[in-house]
Amino acid sequence: MSAETLTPAQQTKNWVERVIMKYNICPFARQEVLNNTIHYQTVEDTELSTVLMSLIKACETLDESPQIETTLFILPRGFEGFYSYLDLVDIANDLLIEQGYEGIYQLASFHPDYCFDGEPQDSPANFTNRSPFPTLHIIREASMEKALADYDDPESIPERNIAFANKKGSDFFVKLLSSCSNSK
Repeated sequence: MSAETLTPAQQTKNWVERVIMKYNICPFARQEVLNNTIHYQTVEDTELSTVLMSLIKACETLDESPQIETTLFILPRGFEGFYSYLDLVDIANDLLIEQGYEGIYQLASFHPDYCFDGEPQDSPANFTNRSPFPTLHIIREASMEKALADYDDPESIPERNIAFANKKGSDFFVKLLSSCSNSK
C-alpha cells in the first residue's frame, strides 16, 4: 500500500501506535490499542454545523457502545488552520455541555500545527499534541478518572512528555509524523 492510499484513519492509527503508544506519550493508549477499543471516525465535511452534528452522533455512538472506549474524531479538511481549529474546539466543548455530556465526555485536541500557549511554534514540546490531521479525542470521563486513580503521579505525564520531546528534538518528531502516512 503506497503512502497516497492510506486513509486519514489509517494514518491516525499509525500515529497512535508509532508515536503515542511507542513513546508512551499517553500511558493509557497501549491498553486501548491492544484491546482494539479505539474508534477512528473520519469526518470529511467542512461545514461547522455538520461537523458539530457528527460530533454529537459520535458521542451517541459511545453512549450505545460500551465496547468502544474512546473515539478519535478526525477532520482531514476544513480545519487545517490552527486558530480556526481552536475555535472549533471551544464551540465543541460548549456543545458537549449544552447536550448534557459534561462529566460524561471530555475532549482532548490534536493538530498538525499544535502550539501550546506561550511556546514558540518550533518548540519540540508542541509535538506531544501534534497529529497527522486535526483531531478531537472524545474521552470517557469515568474511564479517565479510573485510569488516573490507578496511575502513580499522573501530574508528571505532561512534564515527562515535554522533557522527552525536548531531548529528541523537532526533527525526530517531524520524521515520526511523516512516517505515519506510509504503511511501513
